[in-house]
Amino acid sequence: MRGVISVALIALVAAIIAAAVGLVYFDGKLHRVNALSFAGRIAPTPGSNWLVVGTDSRDGLTAAERKRLSTGPDEGGARTDTIMLISTPTSGKTAIISIPRDLYVEIPDGWGSHKINAAFNMGGPQLLVRTVESVTGVHIDHYAEIGFGGFAKVVDSVGGIHVCLKQSLRDPKAGLRLKAGCQDINGRQALALVRSRDFPNADLQRVVNQRKVFAALMAKATSPGVLLNPFRVIPFANGIVDALTVDNDDRSWHLAALAWSLRSSPTMVTVPTGGSVWSQDGDSLAVDSDTEAFFARLARGQSVTADTDADGSSIG
Repeated sequence: MRGVISVALIALVAAIIAAAVGLVYFDGKLHRVNALSFAGRIAPTPGSNWLVVGTDSRDGLTAAERKRLSTGPDEGGARTDTIMLISTPTSGKTAIISIPRDLYVEIPDGWGSHKINAAFNMGGPQLLVRTVESVTGVHIDHYAEIGFGGFAKVVDSVGGIHVCLKQSLRDPKAGLRLKAGCQDINGRQALALVRSRDFPNADLQRVVNQRKVFAALMAKATSPGVLLNPFRVIPFANGIVDALTVDNDDRSWHLAALAWSLRSSPTMVTVPTGGSVWSQDGDSLAVDSDTEAFFARLARGQSVTADTDADGSSIG
């Protein structure tokens, strides 16, 4: 019996050492950008908050890959197709909070009022963070962004994710073609699902799909089938460090902690808005008292209430 216990302890210690070495190794390969170091930042707020951004950048994609992923041509620059706050309150569950890209806000530095996703195109990650902090009153502790191609490859690296859809979905522009019911989807299909706006409520349904796909990916990445399988966990780790850009002070162990916090049924919610308004940027979403009250809860480190998804679909 002692021999069995000794072998088990040695194996456990070896696994811990291997994991620590892996975190240090992959930390050195992460792409970094100065997103969070600037004057006039919001003071630290209770809890912990990630800003996770999915951009429409085609950087690194060949013409064949752009065709396969139905991303369209590389038009230069980048805007944020996905803006999510991953908020861990002082007590309660971690929440994946979708900020609609059409939310009409004031962009700092004299840019005037625009849809919030324009901030990234105007001034990159730093201006987007400044905008989010000024609108929400929430201090952003960590930052991560990923482009079209990187997202698809990361999903493929874990062997795809499982989705359940109430109805079939078709969107030729996004390359989306999924049947109703439960099914496994690959990276190309997952990318099409998070990009498609071909719904009656357009972007508001898209953000629901985006956060569900993200949660499903984190759950799959932290599952025993991936963590205990070197043929899955190593490609996933390589895919993450190749695809992600993080803030200068973010580390691989911060990313590991983020994934672990989302491994089981995080709260999912879309920032409430004042509804559709017409602006110089076209059809936009207004900030109202409900929006401000929602952000005030986050700034106090309080938990938020989950949405009820209108389409009854689940992704996980």
